Amino acid sequence: MSTYFTPASFTFLRGLARHNDKTWFNEHKPKYEAHVREPFLRLITDLQPDLAAVSPHFRADPRSVGGSLFRIYRDARFSNDKSPYKTWQGARLFHERRKQVPAPSFYIHLQPGGSFVGAGLWHPEPATQRKLRHFIVDNPGSWKAAAHSPVLRRKFDFEQSEKLVRAPRGFEPDFEFIDDLKHRNWVFWRALDDAVMTGPRLRQTLAADLATLGPFVDYLCAALDLEF
Repeated sequence: MSTYFTPASFTFLRGLARHNDKTWFNEHKPKYEAHVREPFLRLITDLQPDLAAVSPHFRADPRSVGGSLFRIYRDARFSNDKSPYKTWQGARLFHERRKQVPAPSFYIHLQPGGSFVGAGLWHPEPATQRKLRHFIVDNPGSWKAAAHSPVLRRKFDFEQSEKLVRAPRGFEPDFEFIDDLKHRNWVFWRALDDAVMTGPRLRQTLAADLATLGPFVDYLCAALDLEF
């Protein structure tokens, strides 16, 4: 067992939320490296064998550029919020073919009072949404087993934002899982307390979560003609 993050990790992120500017960040960058970025990269490295046990086609990539860890810098070009930095740190455990075709991913989020783990498809393109919806209609039994499993539902929440009000066009409104077809994001997630994120069993907790989320991600991969 090993700890990764500490209260200092959250102290830095709270400070960044209060002082979201280049001068403050540059002055405190060594704390970012020591308490947020480097521990997260170490966690990603340690999770790779756990992820491989779930699927050999997903990657926990600790490379500092082009790997699993998202940049702390925001892309504010098309946003009214011009804050230069994110006030959280996130990592995506991605499918090996993610650059070729749309693919689901696992995700870990570090934020004071807002950390979570999840998996699925976030903001897929309309063509990907249609493909998944048709696959659910054609394979409702396996969808029930993957997305309505009591083991999954006891622990994780099905993300509910950005849903359609009515059944999507071309789908029967009396279909057993029509409410699921209304989703625009297909993601299961659960919150992680700050104490879990700074505790000695974080890796073991996340490894168990990845395993629980695996059958749902497997279904999404099948729908998108991806290996799992």
